[in-house]
Amino acid sequence: MEPLEKNASFPFFMAIAGNIGVGKTTLTRKIAERFDLYPYFERVINNPYLSDFYDNMNRWSFHLQIYFLSQRFIDQKTISESKVPCIQDRSIYEDVEIFAYVLHKQKYLSDRDYENYCALFKVMTDYLRKPDLILYIRASTWTLVTRIRKRGRDFEKTITVDYLHELNEAYERWIKRIKEDIPVLVIDGDSLDFEKYPHHLEQVYEKLEPIVSRRINS
Repeated sequence: MEPLEKNASFPFFMAIAGNIGVGKTTLTRKIAERFDLYPYFERVINNPYLSDFYDNMNRWSFHLQIYFLSQRFIDQKTISESKVPCIQDRSIYEDVEIFAYVLHKQKYLSDRDYENYCALFKVMTDYLRKPDLILYIRASTWTLVTRIRKRGRDFEKTITVDYLHELNEAYERWIKRIKEDIPVLVIDGDSLDFEKYPHHLEQVYEKLEPIVSRRINS
């Protein structure tokens, strides 16, 4: 990983990245408590488009992506202006690099809508600061399927294995590229289950401790 001192004049800012069902929200909450970071959570439960999207992805993909982008931009703007160290549940980059990319690849987003969305994303993110660290939770498609079924959200029942697999491939493609610009710490989501085995969190804390402490105390 690259040194973290390049953004030393700003409060520490890290983002948790990973596919649907991988455990981002749980890890965000636990890391925030452990390292005294202000958490920004993804707006999922009260999302007005999510249920419609999974029922009809062709009809609602563009609407959902614009909603997530606008809400995440609000959080990112607050983060950029904040003087408090923080952690974010899913980065704004995943909206375009993972979800919009896959929806376009699977023909749920038209060329016109995808190009419009990407142009808007570029304009918005030019004004925002990048995370000091991205913690990427990598997990197999079958691990994701198991955990999604276990948590039993009604609007997630129609998520397909193919969709999750495409998202996973997009994540790997993005991580290889983004780590040249932003430090990335990868953890194994297949072997670590923070809900079932809380003690697994200690393995993550051990990896984060020197990174976070050095950056916050610099």
